[in-house]
Amino acid sequence: MSRGPDAPHDVQVGVASEAARRRTLAIISHPDAGKSTLTEALALHAHAIRQAGHVHGKAGRAGVVSDWQEMEKARGISISSAVLQLHHEGHVLNVLDTPGHADFSEDTYRVLAAVDSAIMLVDAARGMERQTRKLFEVCRHRRIPVITVVNKWDRPGLEALAVLDDIAAATGLRPTPLNWPVGIAGDFRGLLDTRRGDYVRFTRTPGGASLALSERMDAATAAREEGAAWAQAQEEAELLAVSGGEHDREAFLGHESTPVLFTAAVVNFGVAQVLDALAELAPAPTAQRVTGGGSREVDDPFSAQIFKIQAGMNPAHRDRLAFARIHSGCFQRGMTVVNARTQRPLVLKHVQTVFGSDRQTVDEAWPGDVIGLVNATHIQVGDTLAQAPVVAFPPIPAFAPEHFGAARALDLGKAKQFRQGLAALDAEGVVQVLHSDRRGHGEPVLAAVGPLQYEVAVHRMAHEFHAPLQIDPLPYSVARRVDTRHATLIDSGRGSELVVRSDGQALALFLDEWRLGTFQRAHPDVELLPVMGAD
Repeated sequence: MSRGPDAPHDVQVGVASEAARRRTLAIISHPDAGKSTLTEALALHAHAIRQAGHVHGKAGRAGVVSDWQEMEKARGISISSAVLQLHHEGHVLNVLDTPGHADFSEDTYRVLAAVDSAIMLVDAARGMERQTRKLFEVCRHRRIPVITVVNKWDRPGLEALAVLDDIAAATGLRPTPLNWPVGIAGDFRGLLDTRRGDYVRFTRTPGGASLALSERMDAATAAREEGAAWAQAQEEAELLAVSGGEHDREAFLGHESTPVLFTAAVVNFGVAQVLDALAELAPAPTAQRVTGGGSREVDDPFSAQIFKIQAGMNPAHRDRLAFARIHSGCFQRGMTVVNARTQRPLVLKHVQTVFGSDRQTVDEAWPGDVIGLVNATHIQVGDTLAQAPVVAFPPIPAFAPEHFGAARALDLGKAKQFRQGLAALDAEGVVQVLHSDRRGHGEPVLAAVGPLQYEVAVHRMAHEFHAPLQIDPLPYSVARRVDTRHATLIDSGRGSELVVRSDGQALALFLDEWRLGTFQRAHPDVELLPVMGAD
């Protein structure tokens, strides 16, 4: 089914029109800034759910839909990205909630390869925290436009102007508030709309599980109702406007400025305003650069890239879902595509859309949408699936691991489950599974960005794959890519070991940078390359 330049005009217009309605974005922040709560609140305001549930809510309340794994519900943190599709004012919002903890950065970085913009969530009391800054730098590197949402304004925190100064200093972007809080942090009464000049006042609902009541009033009424709080908000908003704080779309898309909105997601204050801003400001899908030069336009033949693999979403069937972001053309169930890496054809029959852990079969999807391929074998993260002419999108980099441990099965009678479970976790990116001649396949080395990944691996191996394991820490802290020809040389050295990833790439592990330097001086002919990182 051709959808390139030779396709009928109405087909091209249809693809372009559907793509223009899409907004595909990630939510990024430091842990505990409220990403999952904001995601849930957005779903509530888009009428995708009837009632919001929060991980740390009262007994009997449901967990957030984006935190569907048992460990996420128990610990109240996101350990895996989740996809929600929302509909608002004629637009389709594909929202990807990401883990905040640094130990799960690889999952977040993969998601950032699949979006067109990002919400950067900032805690009103803490400002720009370390992990938020790191994730912002990835957005800067990839030229991903950023919309900033200052959350938790219902709690005591910094002054609004101080928050904006912190954002500007940390990002180098010019903050341009679309609204301004009336009432200091901890006394959140409503929002001054900086572009219209009027006021939206909020009233809490019990428990924050349903939409907050709101009423819009003109400036004169707001002045009578709110007095000094309104006057202060007006004065600060006018000061910002004079100093260049007005929104400019070209500056936003050019990564020079960031629109700013204030919310209290847990009580649903200001969330509707965020939803409106996403539909209005977030960019629609555009042409994507392809390997070898050139680009794939949104109305070209179908193409998509795998950015995540997830197992265990359906415990009854223990299936595997490969998430693909569509970059061009129209997906139709049953179509045949080619995997650009293997050049093998693939019929896309068993394809679903995902809302948290809920899934349903999809017959048609468009650029910007995220689809899930059920049990698609021989698919890896980074693979491009395309109709002719077949193209390949740039690969999604792997993270350089910093922690290493030897995995041992605790039940030798579960050897098959042990191998299958680790293979699934490796494909997902929960951990990297490495093998070495020194240890054999019965004791693989698990590599991770952070130690929490090991907790997830241990928990899932025991509960999903029924193959409990123990991970014994190894002293290595540095990894370099190397040719397998040098295996004997590396294995015979003190403080070094050669391991091989599932993709065939050999890695030389060293105790520390000093050991690495010693080896390099002794063997200058051995090429040791950095493990491909987030860039």
